[in-house]
Amino acid sequence: MQKAAIEKNNEAIAAQLAPVGRETVQDRVYSELRRALIGGLFEPSQVLTIRGLADALVTSTMPVREALGRLITEKALEALPNRSVRVPPITLERLDDLLRARILIEGEAIALAAARMGPRQIATIETILAEWDEMRALKHKKDVDREVTLNQSFHFEIYRSCGSAVLIPMIESLWLQSGPCIRVAIYAFSEAGEVDTAQYHRRIVTALSTQDAQAARESLVADISRPFTFLRSKLQAAAAKDQT
Repeated sequence: MQKAAIEKNNEAIAAQLAPVGRETVQDRVYSELRRALIGGLFEPSQVLTIRGLADALVTSTMPVREALGRLITEKALEALPNRSVRVPPITLERLDDLLRARILIEGEAIALAAARMGPRQIATIETILAEWDEMRALKHKKDVDREVTLNQSFHFEIYRSCGSAVLIPMIESLWLQSGPCIRVAIYAFSEAGEVDTAQYHRRIVTALSTQDAQAARESLVADISRPFTFLRSKLQAAAAKDQT
């Protein structure tokens, strides 16, 4: 009798729970598009079609359509009337909004991390900076993809030490929306002749090494504000030129 009751209870539970299986094609498509957006593979205002992405990812249109729906919900993409989507354009309002949110959320994360990072974590971010220096010393054509990857690795190694499971997905969402803007800024810095972006990260490492939360926050704000401020100036200059 007791065994029968247990089996009946298990059946009732099973009816309410979805089976846990392997990662679906939709999940893989979503992860790849998400990685591409964070890495700035797509440019601001770039229009993306379901068929084009499906062909590029060598899959059917259904998982692409579903993945795009998730990214639209996350404000990483915008739906267009013709059933295509686009990367949100760069506007002054969007730049200011993203920067304000990143300063608040990432500033708090690094302040928390300052008290928690030990020698191992500090050594890891120093290794990332050393690799950055090696890349710059090669004097080859600017490797934007590698620079974006190193920048992301540096920041998230720090944020993972903050001790907050709530802040990390919020930061990931902000990076998802900021990725296309940051890539444009990297190219703009290159055109302007400014290449030593690692100096801002060295200031962060110094502050973290001494567990100076305030200095770490201030150094981070200077680091993440720079590309937004640069793009803002370019937009304002372009607007002023159009009015003349």
